[in-house]
Amino acid sequence: MAVIALTSASGSPGVTTTAVGLSLLWPRPVLLVEADPTGGSGILAGYFRGSHEYDAGLVELALSAAPIADALREVARPIPGTQVSFIAGTRSRSQANALHDVWRPLAEALGELESNGQDVIVDCGRLGLAHAPEPLTLGADLTLLVTRTNLPALSASRAWSDAVAQPGLDLGQTGLLLVGAGQPYAAAEVSAVVELPVIASIADDAESASVFHRGAAPPKHFDTGPFIRSLRAAIESMRGAINRRRSGLLERAHS
Repeated sequence: MAVIALTSASGSPGVTTTAVGLSLLWPRPVLLVEADPTGGSGILAGYFRGSHEYDAGLVELALSAAPIADALREVARPIPGTQVSFIAGTRSRSQANALHDVWRPLAEALGELESNGQDVIVDCGRLGLAHAPEPLTLGADLTLLVTRTNLPALSASRAWSDAVAQPGLDLGQTGLLLVGAGQPYAAAEVSAVVELPVIASIADDAESASVFHRGAAPPKHFDTGPFIRSLRAAIESMRGAINRRRSGLLERAHS
């Protein structure tokens, strides 16, 4: 598979919750990278409910004297009982400046993990912030702008859609991931307004999302409910989008 970056234009559409949920359901070994420059770890404080101490993360990666591929292995931590490992984000917003020079080599190193049978999901946080990981969004195989479907969210996403799209070079590299399609606008309406294709949609289910957001106990029928079903469907849609893009790139190379 590939490197997938998730980002948002405004508010709290659920980028971190979605990244955690996708990673835990991913069909192959996957590395989850918390690259949100605002500081704090949504995994440690949320999914783990503070039961795991921060001992290494992006700052240690940036400060390591080892080659970045080796440093990745040093700072990645497993999520027990899964095939997911993760790299925690910065502990505070003030540390984001230290990451400025690591984003580009990190993007290159993450792209090479596929040869080891490992995919990557990156939580890039909100677009437009100081020290944002732009090389990760531009270098990913698929970058998804996560948005809800109400007017304020769509207005913000429309304003920032050109920040993730690369006209003429894109070939399906960027698109939208909707949270709560049809609340109130449907996927086709959203795509027309934001001018990006809708790659996937997930259900707007706060109770089920809280399992990934803050480590809550799973509600009844969690594994077979609409939220998990929508995450699984989103994974298949994302994998299909990447395969189509790669086929397009091969066709372009041979034309």
